[in-house]
Amino acid sequence: MKTSMRPVVYLTGVMMAIGLGACQAETQANGEAADTTAATDAAAADASQPSSADYPCWTQATPEDLAERASPLDSASVALDAGLVKVCYGRPQMREREIMGALVPFDQPWRTGANEATSIHMPAAGTIAGVAVEPGWYSLYTVPGADAWEVVVNGERERWGIPISEEVRAQDVGSATVAAEASDGAPVESLTMSLDRTSGSSADLVIKWATTRVGLPVALGG
Repeated sequence: MKTSMRPVVYLTGVMMAIGLGACQAETQANGEAADTTAATDAAAADASQPSSADYPCWTQATPEDLAERASPLDSASVALDAGLVKVCYGRPQMREREIMGALVPFDQPWRTGANEATSIHMPAAGTIAGVAVEPGWYSLYTVPGADAWEVVVNGERERWGIPISEEVRAQDVGSATVAAEASDGAPVESLTMSLDRTSGSSADLVIKWATTRVGLPVALGG
């Protein structure tokens, strides 16, 4: 597992804005919707719930290093009745490369992002892709296939995304399989995640990159 002597940083809303400036500029240029935090924070405020800034993304990098990353750190969140669900992830770019089945090999564990492990905050007990979890932070990795992905929920959040070693797998909470499909429209240049509310207690974590779309159901409560 990769280690670093750099200070551990938890990005608040202010620091996230500093670290994601380059990412947001590129997102606007590509016409993509990257960080969905702003819209969902408004809903959270109306419901007297915590905001995204109350659940900062964990990173090993300084704000200066984050600003120089080729794969920027980003986040998405959604306000549900039981609280705010948030995902933090790195956004690699296509750069004219073939992605699924090439840069991201099929049938091998993938960090599902870049840099630090992709992580998700659950404010209450619930399920991630059908995997039962208690409140708290978890990391996610996947095993992509041509038609379906295995989604693995891991109990260790504060780690570098690779290697996905036996030590990392020892912390797995559970896994499930979800369908993979072709995304609509033009290829998505930057890996993009969104949390789309489907009810007061559920949302879909939607992952899009290149020409692939995968949706993971997230639910709070029984």
